[in-house]
Amino acid sequence: MMNLFSIYVFVLGLIIGSFLNCLIWRLYKGESISGRSYCPHCRQRIDWYDNIPILSFFLLAGRCRKCQKKISWQYPLVELAVGLLFLSTFQADFFSSQFLLLLSRDWLLIAALVIIFVYDFRWQLIPMTVIWPLIVVIFILNLTLGLPFFTLLFFTILGAAFFLVQYLATKKRGVGEGDIWLGALLGASFPTFDKLFLIMIISYSLGAIVSLILMKLNKKNWQSRIALGPFLALAAIITLLWGSLIINWYWNLPLPFLG
Repeated sequence: MMNLFSIYVFVLGLIIGSFLNCLIWRLYKGESISGRSYCPHCRQRIDWYDNIPILSFFLLAGRCRKCQKKISWQYPLVELAVGLLFLSTFQADFFSSQFLLLLSRDWLLIAALVIIFVYDFRWQLIPMTVIWPLIVVIFILNLTLGLPFFTLLFFTILGAAFFLVQYLATKKRGVGEGDIWLGALLGASFPTFDKLFLIMIISYSLGAIVSLILMKLNKKNWQSRIALGPFLALAAIITLLWGSLIINWYWNLPLPFLG
């Protein structure tokens, strides 16, 4: 039975991933999310048989059937990523006594983090129309899950304040205004010092490594700005899935100086 549920969840994740691809594009273009999918090149409507997650991309050899322009690899990669992430959180939350609430929170958070990752990676912007309502929804879901109101409020403010200080100290050059609101979302979603700290360590480490690689390849220089949002989103997903394991592993490391 668990295997059957897992298949259903994976397929659902693929479908949601396809929807998120559409949503990301329409948010950027300021278009309504209603209506059939269309090719961003020729704007012709995509038929249902050309819109099957992952499968259609390969059957069409990565090109639009009508105009033959290339389809971005973003589409199958996002679909696959969401399918796998939905499946992973489903299996992790399945035996919880608050399964439905926990899964709703985690799936909403995953969907938002995927949108933020792609949107900020492509356009160096964080979609505030996603962030603002989700802060409220995640806050309420965590309250329903039994987390104290003032704890949630404290960490929501702390997450925002962490980036606000950088925003003011660097005169808007270090981080953007969107990162402040993303910090609030992360604080509401991960209301503990250890998990918030883990997100910051992972994201800034990944950002530094990628920046050094890009400079080595002459793609960037010391003055270039690299979006922080994708690294924060990726670090948050890692923390959501494996944060407790990483933290427990760290605290159980032997201390060589104690003999």
